[in-house]
Formats: sequence, C-alpha cells, structure tokens
Amino acid sequence: MNASRFSKERKNLKRQLERFLTYLLVEKNASPYTIDNYGREIEECMAFLQDQGVQKWADVARPALRCYLAWLNGKGYVKASVARRISELRSFGRFLAREDVVPTSPFRALSSPKVPKRLPMPLSVPETVALLNAPDATTPQGLRDRAILDVLYSGGLRVSELVGLNLNNLDWQRNELRVWAKGAKERIALLGGPAVAALGAYIEQGRPHLLRDGTTNAVFLNRFGGRLSTRSVMNIVKKYSQLVGLQKRVTPHTLRHTFATHLLDGGADLRCVQELLGHARLSTTQVYTHVSQSRAREVYLHSHPLAKATQNDEADHASV
Repeated sequence: MNASRFSKERKNLKRQLERFLTYLLVEKNASPYTIDNYGREIEECMAFLQDQGVQKWADVARPALRCYLAWLNGKGYVKASVARRISELRSFGRFLAREDVVPTSPFRALSSPKVPKRLPMPLSVPETVALLNAPDATTPQGLRDRAILDVLYSGGLRVSELVGLNLNNLDWQRNELRVWAKGAKERIALLGGPAVAALGAYIEQGRPHLLRDGTTNAVFLNRFGGRLSTRSVMNIVKKYSQLVGLQKRVTPHTLRHTFATHLLDGGADLRCVQELLGHARLSTTQVYTHVSQSRAREVYLHSHPLAKATQNDEADHASV
C-alpha cells in the first residue's frame, strides 16, 4: 500500500471515532468529562492497533486485541482502568456495527477483568458537620462554598447536576431543586432548612459580588462571573476536607454517598432513597445498604457492653 492510501485509511479510523464522540454528545447527552475520556482512551487503543498494522476497524482481530490487553497490563493499569477501556471499546464497536462501518463489533471478543467492588466511604455525622462549617461565611466565595457543600449533602446531588443549576431551577416555596440527571432525565432534589438558608445567603449576599455582566442564569459562579466548573467544585470540596483535617479522600460524590448512607442509618426506606438519588434501578441503590450494615456493626462493636468481650473471646479461641 502506498503512503497516501495508508494515510487515508488512518484518517478514516479517526473520522469514525469523531462521529462516535458526536453521537455521545448529541444522542446520549454525555458529559464533557465522559466524552474526553472516551476520545482519549479509544484513540490510545487506535494508535496501538495502527502500530500493529490495522488499517480499518473491520481489520481488528483477536491477536491484536490480546496484544493490546497485554500492553495495558504492562503499563501497570489497574483492573478498573482496563475494564473501563474495554467498556468504552465495546460501546464504540456497537456504534460501528449500527452505522454499517463493520459487519459486527470488532471488540465483541474482549472480556473485562473482574473488578472487586469498592464500597463507598461516607463521612460520619461529626465529619460532615465540620466540613459544612469550614467555609468563611463573611466572604462571597465563602458563602458560595458553604452553599455548594450544603446543597451537595442535603440534596444528594451529582456534581454535574450542581454546576448545571440555574436560578429558575430553584423552588423556594417547596425547598426543591429541579435538576437534570444522567441522560437528560429531570428529577426533583429536596433541601433541608440549613441548605436552604446557606443557598439563600449566597444568592442574596455572595452571588451579586461574583456576577460580572449580569446576564448569566447560573447559580454557582466562579471569580470571573462565569458558571463554576466540575473541576472547580472538586477542588473546593478537597480544599475544605483538608482544612478540617479529614483523613480520607473526599470528593463531591463522597457527599452524595454520605447523603444516602445517613438517610438509611436514620431509617429511610430504600425505595425512597432510590427516588431521591435519581437511580433508575434499585440495585444501584442497594450498595448503600451494605455501607449502612457496616456502620451498624461498627456502632454495635463500639457501644454494646459485651461486644468487646465477645471479640476478645474469639481472638483467644483463634490463638489456641
């Protein structure tokens, strides 16, 4: 094959990937973060396959895929990272088949490594209170940050839902937020009294100082007056978790985990928690029951007068 034909085939590979990313954006309403990950990691695989002599997606064969998996393992990627890449490639392969680029998905033979489930690590109630009280409420940024932390915890919001909030999504009469979850599905998030107070204080006293041109409808603003980004919210949560000395990694999703776990610890029905989280399947919510049971065991061992004695007896028997 001459050089010009070779270059054309490579461009076709790239063009199909770009079409797939457009499909994710337009048809699936995927987040910029998701699209960036898919594009970067599938392109990484594409470059590897090209080095293996692959000219068209239909040319991808098992030996090349086995080499790709071996290459990932050699790079030291953990199982979860490898599984994510395989999932992305399978999704891309199904798209290629639907678009008649290939007769069947070239990635259908890929099998994911078994990834051990990691239970979420929620904050305790004292840790949560310390985190929520950390921002300096005498400054516009502090008022904003306090409102962000309160809304994430009180409403169980995803970070994408938080940064997408507009002023007309707030219902002050009912203490509710109208948010858009994954797949552009609308849901209602509820807010408790402290979160409503923090959000109100920010909008009345903090937001006007951050606003620049007066035209944006976004609730949470950065220092330039634009909509706050997902990355900025992650940095805000990290900043205050370190400030109060939490000895664990805390992200916006940690507050969502904490919201669900505290509800279950307080006796909330699993179906109710599912609705509040906006989960399509109950099985997604059930992971929190394991966390809650773990918490119940911890409380039992710490609080029951004979629990420690039982533990010591078991240890004695084990050492015999």
